[in-house]
Amino acid sequence: MSKLAVIGASGMVGETIIKMIEKYNIEYDEIDLYASARSAGKKVTVNGEEITIKELTENAADEKYDYVIMAAGGKLASIYAPLFEAAGSIVVDNSSHFRMQEDIDLIIPEINTPTLNRKIIANPNCSTTQAVVALKPLYDDFGIDRVAYVTYQAVSGSGVAGIDDLKNGEKGLEPTNYPYPIYNNVLPHIDDFLDNGFTKEEQKMVDETKKILNDDEIKVTATCVRVPVENSHSVEMNVTLKNETTVDEIRASLRGHDHIVLMDDVKNLVYPTPLDASGKSEVFVGRIRKDETLVNTFHIWCVSDNLLKGAAQNSVQILKQLQEMNK
Repeated sequence: MSKLAVIGASGMVGETIIKMIEKYNIEYDEIDLYASARSAGKKVTVNGEEITIKELTENAADEKYDYVIMAAGGKLASIYAPLFEAAGSIVVDNSSHFRMQEDIDLIIPEINTPTLNRKIIANPNCSTTQAVVALKPLYDDFGIDRVAYVTYQAVSGSGVAGIDDLKNGEKGLEPTNYPYPIYNNVLPHIDDFLDNGFTKEEQKMVDETKKILNDDEIKVTATCVRVPVENSHSVEMNVTLKNETTVDEIRASLRGHDHIVLMDDVKNLVYPTPLDASGKSEVFVGRIRKDETLVNTFHIWCVSDNLLKGAAQNSVQILKQLQEMNK
């Protein structure tokens, strides 16, 4: 008998996790949904069954779940994930809290497999996920020496509060989530600033890229920017490859992957945008061109739905991967 729990079920990512559980035909005999006291008592339909959301307390771990998916933020993850783990559950956590801990797996199912040194598995940062999905074929075929990211991240990455700031800004209201208006504006600031001038979001992309690809030798840098787009992140990647190649060979490397959609025909104005990716499970790639200022270096543009592949979808894919491993 398989028991499954979703923590943070009333939030944007949590609600999307429930949809992905249905889409990916996740097998379970029993499912429970948890959220804060404010959302407890609400009813949610999962696979045709009406489920009442429970208040998250430490007693939840006593229910002995086989799998727990958490979408409740780093503070709650730091408290509850170890409790569920100690009770025997395998926990898939969406927060950044565990990602860079040495004994924690950081997983994108198309790229790597859990070792389960710990029974907590971390879901990567949303922008890192889509970027590394696009980079992995190139890493395998040509090797990667360096990558410089510039992100254009949608407000849904900040949850309902980010979307509210965008919509309220259009009405002339002051922001309550961001330090400055996001409507008709661009903010080169995601998460807190570090002493080196980078933000935590930028450092996440640097560290997580190396960990997922299991290669500390790759040189990685990033600038992360919030843009007035409701959903789907875009990432510009300036990539220096180890083995000499061409644009056509890069396109060939990216073709043939079910999780990558190549949209790269600028003569006919074909390139991916957030509208192309929103609501879709794949990572969309285009604008591939040679950087004439650096040796064996290329510009690559990728777009993906940050609530899907960047968060809820990847978490549920990890769960599906675990279930298949345990068959």
